[in-house]
Amino acid sequence: MTRHDVGGQEEFMTILPGRFARPLTIADYERLPEDADTWWELQEGCLVMMPPRFPLPASADGELRSQLKPHLPGGLVMLSNIDVNLELVPPDAPGHVRRPNLIVIDRAAYDRANREDALLRASEVRLVVEIVSRGSARMDHVVKRGEYAEAGIPYYWIIDLRPAVSLIECRLGDDGGYRDAGTTIGEFVTSVPFPVRIDLGSLDTLST
Repeated sequence: MTRHDVGGQEEFMTILPGRFARPLTIADYERLPEDADTWWELQEGCLVMMPPRFPLPASADGELRSQLKPHLPGGLVMLSNIDVNLELVPPDAPGHVRRPNLIVIDRAAYDRANREDALLRASEVRLVVEIVSRGSARMDHVVKRGEYAEAGIPYYWIIDLRPAVSLIECRLGDDGGYRDAGTTIGEFVTSVPFPVRIDLGSLDTLST
């Protein structure tokens, strides 16, 4: 199972039937062979197949990385399209693995995952970012928002490219759910998890 280059298009995803006798645990998922042709996530133990990203979200992903990189503190690492074990269930239960557009983690977590050849863990993620693509609005705004909050990821950004590029900054509250201050258009400025200023309009690189 490849741990790279996966997007999230809910309406187009397919749950693979008949291949496994039971729902997969995280350990089962980690043992799957590399697959360079198909992109996957794990949803309640079911292997979910997703198509390649559409060009606009893919280009926005690269522009976002270029804007974030100069502001990233030395102890943090930014990664795209990498599997994350959401740690929502015990290790022997059907697992949940998501592959966000972008995550920010501590370098120690990056080193651990490489050393152990294992998945990154939600408890190691400082920031998760999803770029809404065709058919993924409900997945990103509802399903993943709930999952990432339950997993305890402190900051979640939802970026929507249409009709105008916008960003919703979700911060984990004391009750375990996300809180947000609404939609930001134009310029997004924040101090957490690190200070950064993002020109949202420039993420729509195909129209500039």
